[in-house]
Amino acid sequence: MPTEIRRLTPHGLEAVPYAADSLQAATQHESADGVYTITNTVNTFQVVKLTAHLERLKDSAERAGIPYVLDDAMLRGALRELIALAGYGDVRFRITIPRDTPDTPILSVEPFAGYPDSLYTQGVRVMTAANAARNNPAAKTNAWMLDRQALLANLPAGVYEVILTDAGGHLLEGTSSNFYAVMQDALYSALDGVLGGISRQIVFEVAPSVLPLIRRPLHVSQLEDLQEAFISSASRGIVPVVEIDGIALGDGSPGAFTTQLRAAYAEWVNAHLETL
Repeated sequence: MPTEIRRLTPHGLEAVPYAADSLQAATQHESADGVYTITNTVNTFQVVKLTAHLERLKDSAERAGIPYVLDDAMLRGALRELIALAGYGDVRFRITIPRDTPDTPILSVEPFAGYPDSLYTQGVRVMTAANAARNNPAAKTNAWMLDRQALLANLPAGVYEVILTDAGGHLLEGTSSNFYAVMQDALYSALDGVLGGISRQIVFEVAPSVLPLIRRPLHVSQLEDLQEAFISSASRGIVPVVEIDGIALGDGSPGAFTTQLRAAYAEWVNAHLETL
């Protein structure tokens, strides 16, 4: 199914002069100078923390020096219109604000059927990238969306994500996810130098009911001391990590704390869906 892409103008949705078969492919037609947010719908027209996504989009624009002139009500209505037009049911959607036309955002939607159960029941393998911290991590920029494709282009077989580390070797975030690790029965995650992920907001809210939360990063030298780890993103939720740089965590399967956090996360999501 093709990705449905439109510009939102003061007169409503208008066609764009290109086509793409995925959100990722559509990035090749978008300016590298801009900001964006991306997530998925539930029950066709509901979104987890949509208000927070729009607030972060505005914050990213301000951090990048791009005027934010959009009307949120109009943006929500246009998204609903495009989703209905596509007829896909649940979708992943991206809102992009180009620097040169900040009053004309690009809305893109693709079908979304979720992720394979194996992602959650078996967990994923990841690797670290040394001294790869982003220059402007708090802003979700188009430039990073393109840069990360280079990091992911030649991953070893079976490696799902890359965890960025800073010059000091601290474990910061994934290329499209936030990163967390359990050590000595406490949950660690970087507070600074990373994107303030929407899913991270939920993890930070539910985590204290499961285990202590320490908002600072661990170091690559501590990988062998980790009990568990996981990544999170708005579309994927919590994804268990079972191996980092070839080092198996625990018994090599999703850990008990991660499983409890996934349940708490899902319960929170079901109680806090926003309608477009």
